[in-house]
Amino acid sequence: MGQSGVMFVDEPIRLYEGVAPGSEGWTNVERRYPSESWNTEVVTNVVVPTLVPVHPSVAANGTAVVIAPGGGFFGLSIESEGFGVAERLTAAGFMAFVLQYRLVPGGHDPVAELSERALAGDSSVYDDMAAVAPLAGADGEAAMRLVRARADEFGIDPNRVGFMGFSAGGNVAVRVAYSPDPAARPNFVAPIYATTRGIDLGDPPAGSGPMFLVVASDDELGLTSDSIGLYERWRAAELPVELHAYARGGHGFGMRTQHLPSDTWIDRFLDWVAPST
Repeated sequence: MGQSGVMFVDEPIRLYEGVAPGSEGWTNVERRYPSESWNTEVVTNVVVPTLVPVHPSVAANGTAVVIAPGGGFFGLSIESEGFGVAERLTAAGFMAFVLQYRLVPGGHDPVAELSERALAGDSSVYDDMAAVAPLAGADGEAAMRLVRARADEFGIDPNRVGFMGFSAGGNVAVRVAYSPDPAARPNFVAPIYATTRGIDLGDPPAGSGPMFLVVASDDELGLTSDSIGLYERWRAAELPVELHAYARGGHGFGMRTQHLPSDTWIDRFLDWVAPST
């Protein structure tokens, strides 16, 4: 993968030398395509988790952000919650890494499958999500270790590596923030309309970094309380935390333009992260 738009994008880096632990025997073929169900570009059937480096398009500030797109663990909203975010961050001097973590194995169009099963009231979709979420979390931890191990190569400070995730990717971000391995925990974390399903929100690990949270009060998936719960955990631990709960915005707004105050969430993040890092 070469230059994309104003971004300088490297080839994907595999997170594991061999088969990703826990998904031995998976044979699905990764696919990227425009999803009619979600009206955006998606990636599905990720078997080989990768990290795509995106270099700053202005003077580098030495800080990196790993970005985990969302998609209910059935797909990745790769543009709105991946490369679109990377473009804004790299234009501000950050090194960005777009994470493609493991997803629920599916057929030709897992995103449409998820929508159909959800509309039919098939609660087993949550079992499928719960089965793959720990693997996705492990991929997030592996991404953090890889970025820090190769910090010199990418011109970044290994002590200034953050993690941002959206929806299911926000779940990955929270799992990484709660990692028992200090080398895998981010220096700052930004769960964006995250789901905390399947995670025991205990006390944050000692030495945890600051947290930046974004959600809409009219989130169709009812995830507002998930962000509030994270806010309360970080606040109770007397850790720096900032929460933006927009009155309107819905779920999955990412870098979409809706002509609402929630459109400016990335500006608020950039305001926040400069003094935090």
